Formats: sequence, structure tokens, C-alpha cells
Amino acid sequence: MSDAEVTDRLPILLLNGPNLNMLGTREPAVYGSDTLADVVDLAERTAAELGFGVRAAQTNHEGQMLDWIHESVGKISGIVINPGGWTHTSVALADALVVPDVPVLEVHISNVHRREAFRHHSYVSPIAAGVIAGYGIRGYEFAIRRLVELVV
Repeated sequence: MSDAEVTDRLPILLLNGPNLNMLGTREPAVYGSDTLADVVDLAERTAAELGFGVRAAQTNHEGQMLDWIHESVGKISGIVINPGGWTHTSVALADALVVPDVPVLEVHISNVHRREAFRHHSYVSPIAAGVIAGYGIRGYEFAIRRLVELVV
């Protein structure tokens, strides 16, 4: 995890799920040419502008994601998450996201509702304070701005 805390406020936890490490090369017609490093940079700049730090992490291993969420209890202001494929499959992830008892914003780079039918269902959305889809990596910026509105 990178840790770019800029204030004494608890940082925002930025989580990216499976295959998001391949941004920039995986299906650029769907996900664009921006990389995961670009996502993290945008998130850190946006959060810093608003007086928050970011703890960013990406994994292709569901158990690792759950561990990071569990370990964040009492240490974060909120969560911005792009669960990737776990959006549509993981009850365990949805269950874990309520453990820290902080606002959660769900982000998708593509508009999942214009894609395959299986992508229309999310286990995360019912527990999220908001869902942002289809704005490319700008969705992360929007999510951080909304999260800060919720916690300040």
C-alpha cells in the first residue's frame, strides 16, 4: 500500500480489485489508456486539495482485499473502491466493507449498465453511499470529492 497522508485527518482508503493493475493495456477501448498509477496520482492530488491523504492498494486476491479492509478499522475516513469483477460475485467483499463503519463509494471506469447483463448487478452498491460509473478515471475524483463531503 502506498501511504500519502498530508494531514492529521484519517486517510481515504483507495482500493482497486482484480485486473485493475492492467489499466492502460487491458481493453483500452473499454477502460481507456490511463494506468493504475494515473488513478492513484489523480486520487492523491484530489484528496490533498481537500486536506486528506490516500492509502492506495490493488490486488488480484480477494482474501488480501478483505484483510486490508479489516485492518483499516479506526484508521480511515472512508473507502473508495473499484471492486472490478468482485462487484458482481463477492458477498464476502460486501460483508467486509461494512466492518470499518465508514462511508463507501463504488467506482467503475466503464458504464457497467451498457455492458453485459451480468455486470448490471452489484453486491457492493446496496452498502455504498454512492456509485459512480462511466466517467473513466475521473470517477475516482468524483468519488473522493463526495466522500469528503460525507465525512467533513
